[in-house]
Amino acid sequence: MGKRYKTSETTCQAISGALKQLMTQKPLERITVAEIMDTCGMRRQHFYYYFTDIYDLLRWTFEKEALELLQQQQGVSPWQNGFLHLFQYINQNRAVCLCALDSLGKESLKQLLEADVSSIVDRAVRQTAEENGLSAYSPEVEVVICLVTIMMAGAVESWLRGELTQTPEELTRRIDMMFQDYIRGVALRLKAPAAVYA
Repeated sequence: MGKRYKTSETTCQAISGALKQLMTQKPLERITVAEIMDTCGMRRQHFYYYFTDIYDLLRWTFEKEALELLQQQQGVSPWQNGFLHLFQYINQNRAVCLCALDSLGKESLKQLLEADVSSIVDRAVRQTAEENGLSAYSPEVEVVICLVTIMMAGAVESWLRGELTQTPEELTRRIDMMFQDYIRGVALRLKAPAAVYA
């Protein structure tokens, strides 16, 4: 064994780094546990102390890095900074994210993206709802949170694939306008007489 690691966290990060390095070179399906462990200078058996398979390692990698990203954003205002940091992370790890998207399939990455985006959206929509005189926990606000989360996760994926060419700042501005409009629309509907929408 080439290196000694003091903690399991450090070991997991080294294994994760090796996977990310290999993902920039070839598809996930062609990467083996032996290659990962050779890249980080550890024995193959050590992999299974921490992960069940390569997909488990990939999930851990995204969850760990996303969690760190979101913890940096706790309490940060405005919410747009959180979304911009997510774009920056994806841009810095574009090859890895594209490899994951192509290997895991759209649904798996969508679930990871929605988990990351959900935290940012939840805070932003609830704050905007309160600013517009709505209960932050009304059923209508919950629906807006769900819709905006799906929309943002889709926008991130489309941007990653190059289908959207706007800058992260421009996308963030447009998404902000859309959910502001959703919330204002909900507020208007709730304040208007029921007969108007019957």
